[in-house]
Amino acid sequence: MAIIRVTKEFRFEMAHALWNYDGPCRNVHGHSYILYVTFSGEPVNDAESSRNGMVMDFGDMKKIVRENVVARLDHALMISGFAPADSVESYRKHFGNVIVSPYQPTCENIVADIAALLGSKTPPGVSLHSIKLYETATSFAEWHASDNL
Repeated sequence: MAIIRVTKEFRFEMAHALWNYDGPCRNVHGHSYILYVTFSGEPVNDAESSRNGMVMDFGDMKKIVRENVVARLDHALMISGFAPADSVESYRKHFGNVIVSPYQPTCENIVADIAALLGSKTPPGVSLHSIKLYETATSFAEWHASDNL
């Protein structure tokens, strides 16, 4: 049987600020992120199975990504844990959903974080193939399993 890739698109709104950056992105600003998650595997070949012909049910994919990624990031403010403690506390005082990341919250680092998170949630017989995260309409970062063996 052939290996097939299945992809689902997700959207969320999130703000971030890049600590110690020398451009305008050092200021708190938001993006309308578009996330593409691709899993790969062999479609189920069992006429008795309710998942016959599927690599992964799109509903299951939706549940995994929404619960582990979108619910956490949507309408959040992500800031770097490298920022001074008084800055972090000020953000927490003024904003409701503040994520203090252990990294600079660039698109590249966020996509790697999402990959690590989803890689641990992948069902048996299915692999996380790739993730593409659009930060703007024309800018994105990609993670591919084949690059990260």
